[in-house]
Formats: sequence, C-alpha cells, structure tokens
Amino acid sequence: MSTLGWKINRLKLMSVGEIVWRVEQMARKKASKFGLGLAARPPLPALPGSLPRFLPAGDQGGDAAALLAAADAILAGRWNVFALRGVALGFPPQWNRDPKTGTQAPMGLGKAIDYRSERVVGDIKYLWEPSRHLELVTLAQAWRASGEQRYADGARALLQSWFDQCPYPQGVHWTSSLELAVRLLNWAFAWELLGGAASPLFAGADGQRFQRQWLDSIYQHCHFIQGYFSRHSSANNHLFGEYMGLFVASLVWPCWPDSARWQALGRRGLEVEALKQNTADGVNKEQAVYYQHEVMDMMLLCHLVGQAHGVAFAPAYLQRLEKLADFLAALLDAGGNMPMTGDADDAQMVRLAHEAGWSPYRSLLASCALLFGRADFKRKAGALDDKTRWLFGDAGQQRWDSLTPACAEQPVMAFPEGGYYLLGQRYGGADEVRLVADCAPLGYLSIAAHGHADALAFTLSLGGEEFLIDPGTYAYHTQKSWRDYFRSTAAHNTVCVDHRDQSEIGGNFMWLRKANARLIAHQPDGALQRFEGEHDGYQCLADPVTHRRVVEFDTNRNTLVVKDILQCRGSHHVALHWQLAEGCRTELNDGVVRVLGRRSELQLRCGFGDGAEVLRGSDTPIGGWISRRFDEKTAIDTLRWQGTVDGTTEIVTELRLLVNSTPDAVQVVN
Repeated sequence: MSTLGWKINRLKLMSVGEIVWRVEQMARKKASKFGLGLAARPPLPALPGSLPRFLPAGDQGGDAAALLAAADAILAGRWNVFALRGVALGFPPQWNRDPKTGTQAPMGLGKAIDYRSERVVGDIKYLWEPSRHLELVTLAQAWRASGEQRYADGARALLQSWFDQCPYPQGVHWTSSLELAVRLLNWAFAWELLGGAASPLFAGADGQRFQRQWLDSIYQHCHFIQGYFSRHSSANNHLFGEYMGLFVASLVWPCWPDSARWQALGRRGLEVEALKQNTADGVNKEQAVYYQHEVMDMMLLCHLVGQAHGVAFAPAYLQRLEKLADFLAALLDAGGNMPMTGDADDAQMVRLAHEAGWSPYRSLLASCALLFGRADFKRKAGALDDKTRWLFGDAGQQRWDSLTPACAEQPVMAFPEGGYYLLGQRYGGADEVRLVADCAPLGYLSIAAHGHADALAFTLSLGGEEFLIDPGTYAYHTQKSWRDYFRSTAAHNTVCVDHRDQSEIGGNFMWLRKANARLIAHQPDGALQRFEGEHDGYQCLADPVTHRRVVEFDTNRNTLVVKDILQCRGSHHVALHWQLAEGCRTELNDGVVRVLGRRSELQLRCGFGDGAEVLRGSDTPIGGWISRRFDEKTAIDTLRWQGTVDGTTEIVTELRLLVNSTPDAVQVVN
C-alpha cells in the first residue's frame, strides 16, 4: 500500500478530536526542529542518599549456568534478535544499523524519520529491539550472580556506546515513546542490579560523569514520553507502556522537581488504562493473547516497584490483573500450550529468566499464584521459574511451598465480555479435551491494530497436544503479503466466503470494515455441550451472507459436530479451513481425514465440495504455515474443503477425538 493510501485509510478512522490532536503533535515536531520544547540541558539531578529496593537482595538462584552463558554471548558480540540467533553484532553493536538488512538508519531528528519505511531504516523491529536493553539487564544479573567485574564493566560499556551513538533527540531510537519507556524499565532493573546509586560503576570522577550522563538521559526519556503519549486510536498497549516507563522512572530516580508529577501521571494513567483496556472478565481488548501477556507483565512489574516504594494502586487494578490471569489459566492446555490468538511480537518487558523452555504465560501464572495466593495458578504454572524467583526472592519460594493445588482443574468456561468460550472435559488431565471458541470483537479502538479476522474460529487440543491451531503472526512492518495472510480469515479455523476476509485490512496495523460476532448459545456442561455464534462480516457483499456456527461436543462419544450455516439467497464460493499443528501427520482415506499426533488422533469427515485438499507450505496460494516466533515460519498441513453454495446452506463437519494417555497406543476415551 502506498504511503498516501495508508494516510487516507488512517484518516478515515480518526475522530475530529484526534485530527486536531495530531495536528498539534505535528506542530510540536516542527518546533523541535528549531530546538523548541526539547530537554537539551536537563536540570541538575538531586539523587537521594538511599532509596527502597524493589528486587530482593542476593543471588536468587535458578539456572546460573544459562544466565552466565547468555551474558558471555553478549560480551562476545553474539546477539539473539528475533529470527537471528547468535548473530555477530559485535560488542558493543552499531545501534543504528538494522541487524537484519544492514541498513544504516539516518541520524536526523528522530521524530522526523519515517520509521515505517523499509527503504529508510530497514526492518524497524530488528533495529529497535536491541535498544530496549534487555541484554543490559542480563549483564547486570550476571554481575549480581557471579561477582565478576567484567559483567559490570560490560554493562557500562554497552550503555556508554548507546549514549555516544544515540544522542538526544537524534535517530530512530528517539521516535517511539513506547521504545523509550521499555528502555527505562530495563535501565531501572539494571541500575538496581548493579548496586543503585552506590554502584562501583560510579566511583571516582569518571564514574560520577558516567552517572550524570545516565541520569541526564533518563530525564530526557521521561520528558520525551510526556510530550508524545499514544492517544486516541493509538491508545492501546503503547499508552500503557508509556505510563509504565514514567511511573517506574519517577520512583527509581526521583531526582527532579518533575518526578512527582510524572509519578502521579503514570500511576493514574496505569489505573485508568488497566480497566479501560481489559474487560471485567479478564480479556485484553486488543484480542491478542501475547499482548495480554505484555500488559499483564507491565501491571505486575509496576505493582512490585510501586509496592517497594510505598506507592499502592487502587484495589481495582490488582483485581483486574487477577481476572486477566484467570483467562490465561483457562486457555493454557495440559501441555502448556497457549492459542496464538491475534498478533504477537515476542517482546519481553524485561528478561530475567534464561532457562530452557521458559514460558511467559506460566511465569505470569507463577507470579500471580504468589501475589494472590492462588493454588490453582500454581498448578497451571507447574514450577517456580527464574523470573519469578528474581522478582519475589526467598519469601516467594516460601509462599510457593505453602500453596497446595487442588487435584482437578476447574477453569473459567466463559468470558462473555471478552468473547471467548470453552468446551471440553477432564481439564488438566492427560486425557483432557480443550476447545477455545472465538466469538470476540476484532480488536481495540477504531484501528483494531493487533486483531485477526478469526471470528467463530476455534482451537482444539487433546491430552495437552495441539491439533487445531491458530497459526500466529510472522510479520509486522515488512513482507506485506505474509503480514496479510497470517491475520486473514483463510489462515484460521473458520469459513471464508468469496475469497474475502471477514474484515477489511486497511494497513499493517489497521482494519477498516470490521466483522461483529454475536454469541447465541453456550452450554459448557452436561453430556452434550454446545457453542453457537454468528458474525456479520459478509453482510457487505452484494448478496449479504451471515455465517452462523454451531459446535456440539458429545462428551460420552468424544465427538464434535460443527455446523457452518451460510444464510444467503444467491451463489457464493465458500472455503472451510482447518489449520493443523506442525507435529501432526495427515492421511486421507475414503472420505475420512486422519490427523495423527504424537499420542492422539483426530478424524474429520465433511461432505462439502469435492472433498478435502491439503495445503502444506504453499506460496501460491499462501497456505499451510505456522509462525511460533516472530519472523519465523514452518510448513504445516492446512485442510481445505471448498465449493459453491446456492442459497442458505449448512456444512457439517464431524470430528472424532481419540485421546490417548500413553505414548504407545491410541484409544477412545468414553
């Protein structure tokens, strides 16, 4: 899409108030070219002699070998940046060079740089990620855990190089307030891990100059954020993160007269947005489970930092965090798999865990188990991870040991405001069935930036093994065809009409016309469970179509019957897709599709069209792909039944679930 086309679409989704506000922002940017409104000379910091610590004292144990190996790799110049694993960026790296494309970003006024242009900056995600300074925290952790001076010296060298290469307010690292806010959070953790104001790094005249340089940059970060909040249709997780940065910085470094105002602004903003951006039943309104994790992490970290400094949030703030944890617990299956609903960018607010197999969802549930005294969260988390150890220390271990989980899991079955519904049985067991149906809004606010066109899709896992999956995200700012595919209707377990998406894409993070989903029935109990919903995404067609889906789960026979009802008058092309996990093998045999997993089996039968087709790793048309990590994709089998309907038609798919609790034989559970 051309820049002009993107701007026109973006304008369509703005209110008059937003247009006025954006004109004011443009004027602010223009003025900054002449030095107006900048913080080129920060006021003299008055650093208090002693401040509370928000991290427990001492080395918190855990996988020390993994931590030190990660720190050693950084010092050796080997970085992990999304799909680039162990890439040689040097130490310190070139902060303004995109590690993926090699593009050297310009050094003009940051707010004047078109960071969306691949020609100008390369892949901005790859360029921004190292400058969030998660690696700085790793080095500081390694120093705390080992006492080896080379890690502290490395942390200082890393920061000094960033100050030298990224002077305020020049370059792409001075464009996004969210990026500055996440950097502030990591600086706060590194500052504390390195010893705070009394750190040996600040000894002597040279150390004092380094400390002043760091504090000046902190002030400039806070000043920048307060002038460029993400407002109106952009007021999603970005705004939440910006408040996080201000709040944490104002507590860790209360060095200036502005600090008290920043603290109040950040605290109030966090309290308001925690309720505004998350439904009362615990679903983040961006309809993207990974962003729910990010917002929850922000809420948790801000609470812990605030609590240490004697600053408490309103009770509703923590109540909403607990509800958000309920939603994660409901979606997480017995194998620890989380449906990849909506966008995901693999971001961590701060990286404190380095052990293999670490799960951000289980980590959050472990932290929430300690925070709320929830033994059921402990059961879902499974173990105390290293991040939670660093955050809660020995007291956290004692609380963890005192929690005794119940034998059986009892998840929340319905999230009516958030739009998600469960069917299944034997939750948490080796033979569980867990189906998560999506009857949710497309996304949040007018642009619905991180939503996918997945209304009435569902995921299915058997015995903790994924079978019907959401394929993930893969791309953001670049590779438009792939960006569009992974959020398309055809990439999800639902029905596509006339080769169109349910909702209309307007840009990489923008939707124009949006499908509205409506629940008709949800009966999660008894021998015959039922979900029924419909959406209006195809009402825009010349001959309008309503898609209604009925899912019936017979718990005695372990069968699912899916009825897709297309209500229309005319003729339409219809395609029904089922996305299969990468561990599945597919066999087509006499009208039955056998999907073989490691331990269980799924059998599908559908009489629509000419029978099942299998797309696997196809580029034309795009289909048969999954993306478990940002910018990485793997071929999977996608089953497709397609044909023509003429007038109202019901398509029936029968799914037989053969769930196995042993690794050697498949059996039917009755």
